[in-house]
Amino acid sequence: MAEALIINQQFSKEEKYQQLLPQLAALVRGETDLIANLANLMAALKQTFNFLWVGVYVVKNDELVLGPFQGPIACTRIKKGKGVCGTAWQQANTLIVPDVDEFPGHIACSSESKSEIVVPVFNKNKEVIMIIDVDSEALNTFDETDAVYLEKVANLISNFE
Repeated sequence: MAEALIINQQFSKEEKYQQLLPQLAALVRGETDLIANLANLMAALKQTFNFLWVGVYVVKNDELVLGPFQGPIACTRIKKGKGVCGTAWQQANTLIVPDVDEFPGHIACSSESKSEIVVPVFNKNKEVIMIIDVDSEALNTFDETDAVYLEKVANLISNFE
């Protein structure tokens, strides 16, 4: 297990992700507990990028249930097709929302959240088993760079099965 993250904060967003990914893999290597791994991954993302909120929602009994996260308290359960998280789950697709107030049916778990990215995590049968949810207190925070690298984090999580 990695003892500490080593991320050059002077680097671009993409360079930070490139530094972070191998450290994430090292962080979870050898640990078999899903919750422990998810908790450390979310903490590492929060620490590296200082996002407002970063966490996972796990698919359980036809709804998303809050899993490990870092940030302000959050919604506990989300129905399929509801809000950004439920929509990303329903569509099985990454969603980038530049302004959450413009997203129809947005669920405001925190009034501080202004933009969001949600990335599905798939099992080996290509079913969504959880989603990664990241919120920012600034508008237009997330872009294709975040999508590409957070999808790599999702792939890392999908290998926990």
